[in-house]
Formats: sequence, C-alpha cells, structure tokens
Amino acid sequence: MTLGYWQHKNVFITGATGLLGSWLVKYLVDAGARVTVLVRDMVPDSHLLTSGYINRVNVVRGSLESYHILERALNEYEIDTVFHAAAQTIVQIANRNPLPTLEANVRGTWNILEAVRRNPNVKKIIIASSDKAYGIHKELPYTEDAPLRGSHPYDVSKSAADLIAQMYHSTYGVPVTITRCGNFFGPGDLNFNRIVPETIRAFASNQRPIIRSDGTFIRDYFYIEDAADAYITLAEKMDDQKIHGHAFNFSNELQMSVREVVERIGTLMGSNLEPIIANEARNEIPHQYLSAQKAREMLGWSPRLGFDEGLRRTIDWYRKFLHTKGNV
Repeated sequence: MTLGYWQHKNVFITGATGLLGSWLVKYLVDAGARVTVLVRDMVPDSHLLTSGYINRVNVVRGSLESYHILERALNEYEIDTVFHAAAQTIVQIANRNPLPTLEANVRGTWNILEAVRRNPNVKKIIIASSDKAYGIHKELPYTEDAPLRGSHPYDVSKSAADLIAQMYHSTYGVPVTITRCGNFFGPGDLNFNRIVPETIRAFASNQRPIIRSDGTFIRDYFYIEDAADAYITLAEKMDDQKIHGHAFNFSNELQMSVREVVERIGTLMGSNLEPIIANEARNEIPHQYLSAQKAREMLGWSPRLGFDEGLRRTIDWYRKFLHTKGNV
C-alpha cells in the first residue's frame, strides 16, 4: 500500500461482512479512504462489526441482485474505485442449492459491472474470481492463460463471472481487473465448515477435527492480510491502463494437502489428536495451486506474511474469539 494514496478516495466494497471484504475495509479506512459498503445481512460476529469499522463507513443496505441499489450507491457516493468481493463461497452450499449461488455470483457480477459501465466517475473495478474458475487441469500450477472450465456449481459460477468481467472490458472498455486466489484463511472467518477455522475450534476444545474429504486434496492456502494487500496493490497499479483487462493469480505458491494443514495447525496448537476422515466431499477439484509469477513481474507484488506467520496469527485470533464466546 502506497502511503497517502487512498486519502479522501471514494471506495465501494461489496461483501464487506465477509472475510476479505472486512479486511479491505480496515486497510482502506486506516489509509484515509472514504469507504461505502454494501451489506445484505447484518452478522453480529462478523469482523466488520466486532472490529468497530462498521461505524466508520457508509452502509448501503441491499443485495447484489438489486441492480438499482448498486447504481444509486455508485452515483450518490461518487465512487472512484470498486472492490467486488461479495459471493456465495461455500462449495457444499452451491452443490446443495445452486440457484442462489448462480444468482449472487453471476447476476451479482454483471449487475456491478453494468452499474460501473454506466457511471463515468468509476475509474477502476477489481473483480474477485477464484482458482476454482480454472476447473480441473492436469498441468499445474495454474497460470492466467489456462482456460476457465469449471464443472460444478460453485466453479462454474466463478468461471462465468470471470468471463463476464473480461467481456465488459473487451467490449465496453470497463476499467476492470480480475483476481484469482486460493483458499483464504485468517482472523474473522466465521464459516466453520472450512478446514482452518473448524480445525482450530476442534483442537481448542480438545476434540478431533473432521476432514470432509479423504485428506489428500491439494489446495492453495492464502492468508487474508496478504490477500487484502494484493487487492489494494492491484488497485493502485491500475493507474496504468495497460493493466486493465488482466487477470492475476495471487498465491503463496505452496501446494498443501488438507491433512498437512490439519497437522500444521495441530503442531502449532500443541495437539496430537488424529483427525476424523469423513471422506464425504463430492464435486470438488482434487488438486490445484497457483503460479503468482505474473503478479510478481507486472505488479511487483509478493506476500508479506506467508502461510506460517498467517497461521500463527489466525490461531491466536480464534483462541481469543472462542474464549470470548465461551466455546473453549
């Protein structure tokens, strides 16, 4: 983040009660930006509320599916930069009930892009895609020129949203860039069906954590403060219009199995409890990780904290959070 860059800039963030959105709010408010957030549901334990930053931003109540709310917000708050971080992100939920996922992730993306297209004051929009947009590939790591070919509901929603963002740039010249990241983890994640928070909660309660898959799935785990820094770095670099229309992978470039992540958490928390292997995961990509070479070369970006330091910070946060809630 460049010192002084965000002072008095008008920024709009979707998904602000989520993990990534809440950290973007914190970083940008601290940097002096005037931040407006879109909030559909008030989540009392969300990082946005518990950190107190909800009281330092403008709040627009509504959903991504409501185009006119988005158009009004961009207009009335004279937005310059948009971070579109909102999505339905849980694979199991998408598999169980795909329509809300497609509505939020696909319709929501074209709504915000259309609102930006019609507003000449918006100079840049960053769209959150995902490594899941690539689908299954034999050649790894994923690079940005790999085809997008999701097969299952969540993956397809991200492939479609990613392609729609590219369309808005190539057809209408909308100043968009796209991020493709791995599995976020970090302080403030309240989705306890994800492996990192669920495992920390289990070990903190002296219980065996549950691995939904067979434990061999390879994932790219990315600490949330590094992710927020990546998004903000990308937004700053978009002052160079040659960046517009590009997609960027952001990653630690580590490939780790679910079992390895659980073991690493156990080591840091001083637990030797063996996980329960449920082996019930379906419609998920078995092996994926990202190359961040393009981000290093074009943006000069690299993670500041990395996996191990990020995991230590995450464990410390959950210990305090769970203690406050009386769960340990």
